[in-house]
Amino acid sequence: MKQLILRTVLPIVLMLLILSEPVSVCAAEVPYDSYNYDYWNKVVFTPAAYVPDDSISGVSLGTTPFLNPQDIFVAQNGLVYLADTGNNRVLILSEDMKSIVKEIKEFDNQGTADTFNAPYGVCATADNELYIADSQNNRIVVLDLSVLLGETTASEETPELVKIIENPVSDVLEADYVFTPLKVTVDYAGRVYVVAQFMFQGVMVFEKNGQFTSFFGTIPVKISTIEKFWKKFKTKEQREKSLMYIATEYTGIDVDPSGFLYASYIDSAGIQAVMRLNPNGQDVIKKGQNANLGGDIWIDGMSEYSGPSRIIDVVYRDKGIYSLLDAKRGRIFTYDYEGNLLYIFGGIGTQEGTFVTPVAIEANENKILVLDSYRAEIISFTPSEYGTLINDAVGLRYDGDETLAVDKWNEVLKYNENLELANVGIGKAYLTTGEYKLAMKYLKLGMSRQYYSIAYKRYRNEFLKANLGYFMTGALVLIAAWFVFKGLRRKNRKAKGGRSYE
Repeated sequence: MKQLILRTVLPIVLMLLILSEPVSVCAAEVPYDSYNYDYWNKVVFTPAAYVPDDSISGVSLGTTPFLNPQDIFVAQNGLVYLADTGNNRVLILSEDMKSIVKEIKEFDNQGTADTFNAPYGVCATADNELYIADSQNNRIVVLDLSVLLGETTASEETPELVKIIENPVSDVLEADYVFTPLKVTVDYAGRVYVVAQFMFQGVMVFEKNGQFTSFFGTIPVKISTIEKFWKKFKTKEQREKSLMYIATEYTGIDVDPSGFLYASYIDSAGIQAVMRLNPNGQDVIKKGQNANLGGDIWIDGMSEYSGPSRIIDVVYRDKGIYSLLDAKRGRIFTYDYEGNLLYIFGGIGTQEGTFVTPVAIEANENKILVLDSYRAEIISFTPSEYGTLINDAVGLRYDGDETLAVDKWNEVLKYNENLELANVGIGKAYLTTGEYKLAMKYLKLGMSRQYYSIAYKRYRNEFLKANLGYFMTGALVLIAAWFVFKGLRRKNRKAKGGRSYE
């Protein structure tokens, strides 16, 4: 009877155990490595923070295939805008990206039907104004979509032209400068930020009325120590023939709700490939423990991978979190507001969920969208439980909810017990609440010398303050005992007839 029960019940129990862990199976099947870097800048493999869940193409949307698309943008209302560059059109997709809301191929320009020529970048504001970097027409077209996105749904309706930004004029621009906008974004005050081709002086800034005003954040030129050394020994003729060092072009831009501009660029040193520019154009971005914001860590020419990352776009997400897109290896690098690397995922390949030529990145609530120009697809990624916990923990700390953040970090450690970031997060939380001994424990595990030193000093001061009375009493007892000892010793020598020496 017992053997009969085992033969019938045991297979059922085993089957239930297998079916009860679908997430683990899915996480193991992602077509790329997920990893992070430890204190020693060594690659440490981690659970997948994000997994691919969908791909959107022109065919899946019931229209002609995308052709060399170059940009995507998710508006506040959830609509997704796509610059279908090769087809000279802009598509507006539904929130779930399952259908096309509108296709924009032309607009009315003072009574004449006007069209686009290689629209490269796209951005939409909260009041339904659409900014299009119409690159080969050397202009930015601003359209009002209120009618198109309102109650009227007639396909023959064309968007209303608001303004055209073209031919910027300034003393700081060359007389023969040709304006070729590639990326565009707009802040809450209506200022327009533009990444233009062959513009090395920084991000171009336009006022709401379309007038060019200034440049933002010129990228500093970096010359190696060896190049500086040899330059001293060159003749005038050799210096004139040498390679000229010019600034790098920006590759992507995004604005956070506070009006700070995130701008990505290609850093050949692999140290910093993104800036956070304040309204004065100053870089105020914070750097994490390893002081690296350049994707894959590339210090003194040493790396686990061949060469530094090639960062081509940036997206600000929420709670100070932002992500960078690496075109070289197809990686997405995500950082918190303190510059700590949270997780890395993605890859180049032919499998579903990998890229061939990634060109743009966006965030759609908790999802991450990557546009692949070669595949002509939008690849959507959704967070795993591991990624969700990290996002939640960082968000709670950003909002000041330290206690709840500790609970989240402890859950993260169940997935990855060696994650230094989680230990540092717990340590910082205990440091804030005054539990310095616990803070020291976790900060040591997280290899955070800076915060461990702070916790140690506060713990030492607190210990001394709490035990000062005991120390003083002990010192007085020792002093009194010393005098008593000396008195007894002197008395003992006198009793023996000996001489006393001080």
